Amino acid sequence: MKSNKLILAIAVSAAMQSAWAQEVPDDKEQAKDFEQIVVTGTPTGTAVRKVDASFAITNLSAEAIKKLAPKSTADLFKAVPGVWSESSGGVSGANVFVRGFPGTGDAPFLTVQMEGAPLFQPPTLSFLENSTLFRMDETVAYMEALRGGTNPVISNGQPGLTTNFLLKEGSEVTEGVFKYTTSDYDLQRVDAMVSGALADDLFYMIGGYVSSSPGIRDAGFNSEKGHQFTLNITKELDNGKMNFYTRVTDDHGVWYLPTPLVSGVDNEYTQIGTLNRQASIQFGPEGTSQAFDFGNGRGWDGSVSGGKIQLEFADGWQFSDRFNYTKGDANTYGLVPNGAPIALSAVADNGSSATGAVTGQTYQGSTLVQQVGRWVVLKEIESFTNDLSLTKQLDALKVTFGLYTSNFEAKDWWSLGNQSYHVVAPGGENLSGIDCNDNLDSCGWNYDISSTGDGATRAFYTALEYKTTDDLTLDLGVRRENHQIDYSVDEGLDGSINKPVQYDEDTTSWTAGVNYMLTDNSGIFARVNDGSKMPYFDDFRDNYSQYEGGNDLIFDIKQYELGYKLAADNYSLYATAYFNEVESSTVALPGQPATLSVTEAKGIELDGNYSFDFGLNLNLNATIQDTEITKSSNANLIGNESQRQPGWQMRLTPSYDIELDGGNFVTLYGTLTSVDDRWISDDNLGELKGYTKVDLGAYWEITDQLNVRLSVDNLTDKEGLTEGDPRNPTAPNGRYIMPRSMRLSIGYNF
Repeated sequence: MKSNKLILAIAVSAAMQSAWAQEVPDDKEQAKDFEQIVVTGTPTGTAVRKVDASFAITNLSAEAIKKLAPKSTADLFKAVPGVWSESSGGVSGANVFVRGFPGTGDAPFLTVQMEGAPLFQPPTLSFLENSTLFRMDETVAYMEALRGGTNPVISNGQPGLTTNFLLKEGSEVTEGVFKYTTSDYDLQRVDAMVSGALADDLFYMIGGYVSSSPGIRDAGFNSEKGHQFTLNITKELDNGKMNFYTRVTDDHGVWYLPTPLVSGVDNEYTQIGTLNRQASIQFGPEGTSQAFDFGNGRGWDGSVSGGKIQLEFADGWQFSDRFNYTKGDANTYGLVPNGAPIALSAVADNGSSATGAVTGQTYQGSTLVQQVGRWVVLKEIESFTNDLSLTKQLDALKVTFGLYTSNFEAKDWWSLGNQSYHVVAPGGENLSGIDCNDNLDSCGWNYDISSTGDGATRAFYTALEYKTTDDLTLDLGVRRENHQIDYSVDEGLDGSINKPVQYDEDTTSWTAGVNYMLTDNSGIFARVNDGSKMPYFDDFRDNYSQYEGGNDLIFDIKQYELGYKLAADNYSLYATAYFNEVESSTVALPGQPATLSVTEAKGIELDGNYSFDFGLNLNLNATIQDTEITKSSNANLIGNESQRQPGWQMRLTPSYDIELDGGNFVTLYGTLTSVDDRWISDDNLGELKGYTKVDLGAYWEITDQLNVRLSVDNLTDKEGLTEGDPRNPTAPNGRYIMPRSMRLSIGYNF
């Protein structure tokens, strides 16, 4: 079966190449596919043609992003081959998996950059992955997504996926957009952006949004709300360019969690509502009680400010510096299921009924109830990152020396668990008449901590690129990194430090590649890299016995890639075969010991595009892969597939342009997404069935300035599952993809 998947991928790739291998147009006819430019993945951020790059990278323009109509930043990553993004948790808190890299949740192998600088050095902390720190709006010009490739050597050394968001810049012409968006779930949102010139060679872009809605899953109150403001100033110089930006965000939404898979619960269900959003929990050795609003969900209240400077000097010298400062709060409040739903009669004190804690309503013994945990995570983060590089061109040899530095910190306060029995119903309330509920004592486990952590990363890297002939290029990169962590944890909130950490380790990463251009618009590349996943604060808490035993907790990651690329004025094909070997650790339940494993993955990524003369455009994005756990501290896992990653996934995105009288047009577009079955956990005990999802959209340019866009997500209202219960794979709980929804926006461009 595994061999058949790879054979199928090779056959599809060959068929696409054969169908698209037409006569190459001359230079005067070259258009967007042939001229696509990328800046991510090069040591100095120097622009190169995508078809010349010796790594797998995806780039999406602002218009392509709008056609995908992402519900969150992580939802956009569904357009990247080799990436499996579970964005079903709401506006924040996604789970993102990359190329078979193992993980239980969050996004340990994802780094999000803005203008080439990471938003936060740690890719993932518990309850915080990088995409939470970034919101999409009209200020974004492009997104680029680099898998593997040169990632382990440059920037923060992320071996997995680096997504880089590039902001719009001003020009001599004053222009902008004003857009109002609404939906069938009562979304109210206004976006605005304006750009232009402040003086000669000095430009500005300013924009943002204000948004509010009850959520796609109606919680009965405005469960999603926020605003964002971005300013970008660009100065063109005689020998380069510099820009400085600031982005202030305050945006959060209800945390959608797995729900019981029982009759009456569908993809529109959310446990949280008016009757249970305000609740008290007990924590610490003295049972301190405090009330919280769990309707605040997950989000980001903070700012990112930074810039970049790129200069060219005589004698082949180039200078680049990219930096940012991030500070804010990323809190989490959620109602988390614990175990299976049961009949009320099984837990009621009188064996037959219980009373609603808010309404006073009497619920009979046949009522389904479930333990729901009231989880609180307060997280304050701060970081400063700087990536400086200097490049020298020596005839056919290009040499780059770089220094990457980052200082970062996180302060956490958690109270997890706090289970009590709630009615299984939208907004189902807490109950009295159940012993563990009435005594304000968790009906299950509790895990409370207070922690503070500071970290520093210092990395020197060098990259060599040698053009042996006009067609053949060799490159080599080496990174030497020092990683320091000072961390202390008070487990139980009793004032005692249980897990102090003072850590100082070094590691070396490297990459080597060869790129051969078959023609001016086609080529092949091969690459091997050896990178590292460095330990951050939660890794020490979860693996403290390993740390005490002298283990450095640095996980080694080896990757091998072989790619083919073809681009012309109306078609392109990028195919990359990969093989990974990844060390990792997983924790099923907070406070439990970690499981150490080695996972191997092999697969093929396909990204093809064809534009017909009559206005039809087709894009195919597909991944076929096999994963296997080859070593593990839990011998029962050896030979299993990695959890929650499909063996194959495919997205077909057609669009059709219809020209109207007067030169305006209508564009019809859609996306067909199909994914394979997945396992709930590494135990391979429960299966998540595959599904097919259809999205549709239309864009009408009424005049040169006025336009309307309508998008429908999940047209057939498919109830696909993205995950089960990560703490108890056998429990009948699961998280659905979002139900059918429609958005309508009216925009004015000037």
